[in-house]
Amino acid sequence: MAESVELPSRLGILPFKNKVLLPGAIIRIRCTSPSSVKLVEQELWQREEKGLIGILPVRDAAEAATVGPMLSQGVGSDSGERSSKVQVGTSDSQRVDGKNQQDIHWHTRGVAARALHLSRGVEKPSGRVTYVVVLEGLCRFSVQELSTRGTYYTARISPLEMTKSEMEHVEQDPEFITLSRQFKATATELISVLEQKQKTGGRTKVLLETVPVHKLADIFVASFEISFEEQLSMLDSVDLKVRLSKATELVDRHLQSIHVAEKITQKVEGQLSKSQKEFLLRQQMRAIKEELGDNDDDEDDVAALERKMQSAGMPSNIWKHAQRELRRLKKMQPQQPGYNSSRVYLELLADLPWEKATEEFELDLRVAKERLDSDHYGLVKVKQRIIEYLAVRKLKPDARGPVLCFVGPPGVGKTSLASSIAAALGRKFIRISLGGVKDEADIRGHRRTYIGSMPGRLIDGLKRVSVCNPVMLLDEIDKTGSDVRGDPASALLEVLDPEQNKTFNDHYLNVPFDLSKVIFVATANRMQPIPPPLLDRMEVIELPGYTPEEKLKIAMHHLIPRVLDQHGLSTEFLQIPEAMVKLVIQGYTREAGVRNLERNLAALARAAAVRVAEHEQAVSVSKDVHSLASPIVESRLADGGEVEMEVIPMGATNHEISSTFKISSPLIVDEDMLEKVLGPPRFDDKEAAERVATPGVSVGLVWTSVGGEVQFVEATAMAGKGELHLTGQLGDVIKESAQIALTWVRARATDLMLAASDETNLLEGRDVHIHFPAGAVPKDGPSAGVTLVTALVSLFSQKRVRADTAMTGEMTLRGLVLPVGGIKDKVLAAHRCGIKRVILPERNLKDLTEVPSAVLAGLEIIVAKRMEDVLEQAFEGGCPWRQHSKL
Repeated sequence: MAESVELPSRLGILPFKNKVLLPGAIIRIRCTSPSSVKLVEQELWQREEKGLIGILPVRDAAEAATVGPMLSQGVGSDSGERSSKVQVGTSDSQRVDGKNQQDIHWHTRGVAARALHLSRGVEKPSGRVTYVVVLEGLCRFSVQELSTRGTYYTARISPLEMTKSEMEHVEQDPEFITLSRQFKATATELISVLEQKQKTGGRTKVLLETVPVHKLADIFVASFEISFEEQLSMLDSVDLKVRLSKATELVDRHLQSIHVAEKITQKVEGQLSKSQKEFLLRQQMRAIKEELGDNDDDEDDVAALERKMQSAGMPSNIWKHAQRELRRLKKMQPQQPGYNSSRVYLELLADLPWEKATEEFELDLRVAKERLDSDHYGLVKVKQRIIEYLAVRKLKPDARGPVLCFVGPPGVGKTSLASSIAAALGRKFIRISLGGVKDEADIRGHRRTYIGSMPGRLIDGLKRVSVCNPVMLLDEIDKTGSDVRGDPASALLEVLDPEQNKTFNDHYLNVPFDLSKVIFVATANRMQPIPPPLLDRMEVIELPGYTPEEKLKIAMHHLIPRVLDQHGLSTEFLQIPEAMVKLVIQGYTREAGVRNLERNLAALARAAAVRVAEHEQAVSVSKDVHSLASPIVESRLADGGEVEMEVIPMGATNHEISSTFKISSPLIVDEDMLEKVLGPPRFDDKEAAERVATPGVSVGLVWTSVGGEVQFVEATAMAGKGELHLTGQLGDVIKESAQIALTWVRARATDLMLAASDETNLLEGRDVHIHFPAGAVPKDGPSAGVTLVTALVSLFSQKRVRADTAMTGEMTLRGLVLPVGGIKDKVLAAHRCGIKRVILPERNLKDLTEVPSAVLAGLEIIVAKRMEDVLEQAFEGGCPWRQHSKL
């Protein structure tokens, strides 16, 4: 223990950031920066006797704004220190030299320290000199002036310790004696507690007996983990009574924290012993019940679970696995971590329909056909294929039928067809949406080793329907994705393969489950995204879009009754004539399905609902006012009713107003109401004629995921260097088609009378720009080849293309017209848009058998084998230059 020492008038200063060294404390530091190394070398290493240095706390200016006195003046202008590092314990202390001197605040009081151990080292390969110093705090001092000496700080100081006579005078103070006794009593109690916990304390008791009490206060506080502000407060406690008071408070707080920790530990140990006691008592209670023959199984959840598992009808191999899991569960306590997961797993095994199936009634194909006709209008071939499927099921119930996959645009009835199949078979129906699924675990489930694991969607769906032979709809099977978590489409290969799904293995279930009794039906908007191996396991049935006539029938027989029912209306309140429905189909919807049509009809129903609700309110008000028998009030009510309903003309009489309020006269939709509720018509049959009014525009037919569409192609020429510009978000295939079309037209320019001779360059001095309108929609595919050639020929010849003609087909460099796909959807799109003539490749003639006869009756189908045949039919009056052509 350090004895009283005489301090020099000036000391080298080593700054400690956010750290305080108290007298009597011992600390190990590592000096690596040039400034601290220079300080240790000159003040400690080069002196034969043990030198002294001053330890001064520092902090940033932002942190120093709320604490005690700080020294911020004169620290020298060119100190040369930039990265002084001090290490407390075994780590570098915080750097203070690299900061602006105005940002550092020095504490006005510090502690003189001497080196107990000093070692010098050299870092490799830099060769930098470092020192490791063990310092002991001696006594407090006050900084009078701070300056620099070379690269480190020095300070003129004055000691703050009491003299021997002053100390003897204080020791006679009764208050000091009381504080000393209180501190020693608290310190003795703390040492006793630590001795019981750590089996130490002998040396600490010696300190209590030999070291003065005011030095003990610093030693004890230095050993605690306290805040920097509390350390500074202890450092500033020069008065012995204040120092003892603060030290007693800190020691007592440390003692209380130890007592709280002991109480928590005892409580936890008590809970563990309590659970062990409960386990022993439960075992004894079970043994007593067995001796008395009074086993209360109804109250035993595990026994109830076991009975449920026994009645689940599991196969023998799975039952053995379940028994093994059940025995493991019985040995576990409910408080154990794996208890709940094991129980949930066993409950899933008990809930799954291993043998429970829906009893199918005898199939009546006539009833099934009537059910399909009542639920769906049209779709003759699709319904015929479903009837064939049901007929095979009737003759051979255990037959492994194909997996049907309905492919078509949105809103054509794919999902409702699957539910109709379930209703015709008398089976339960479950729908599983695969749109956006990217994790294989959604199909196969998560392994039980993961937290929050659960079975896949297939097993979970079977658990919900509680039968092993439902009709399961795999909706949006073309919308699955793949990433690092696996490929759900590949996982579906096992599900849809009749040879493999008898032993489908869910990762969570971890036992085989028979899916062969499930009837799978899939839906998709497009076939292209479906992987070929998965597509090979399904029978694709394409659902085309509806014709306007079919939409009219669907609206009158299905949509309008459903919309009225959903809005609380009936034909007594709202009537939509057939002519108005036809007007909605032609002017407000151009789609393959009927969803937008249903939305527009719902808008009309909402408008009618508002008027009916206002009418009921007006009728109730009129009844109340009628009891007053005031003609003035009646006239005001009539005027108010006219304004409120907004359907009564301004010149209407009272008789007309009263007839309007009658419920017996329903609201009949007319053209004015259509335009008021739905706005002006969005489509008309004049669009094609307006678009092709100028040369360089042709009408094409394209296929999209939502059905066929009419696509206009615009071409124009301008002064330039013979370049081709393409716009409209085009893909690589359609860009190549445009290049082929331009090359063919340039090669045939003379034969088509577009150039005077073969040597004439058609593009000399001008550029060609081809644009596909609706630039926000991506476009790709080869079927626009003939449309591009027609637009270019129209541009160069300055002759207009026929407005009633649309075309589709791929073109080769030699002028052959090749077949394309989606003919049915394209022809239906042309019919919807009022096109009268359609030019198709000759080899696509066989695809017209799928187009409804009502549509073909309203169209003129023209087949083309070569590009010249297309040009002959695309222009008004035929091709005027064909008689001069050598082709």
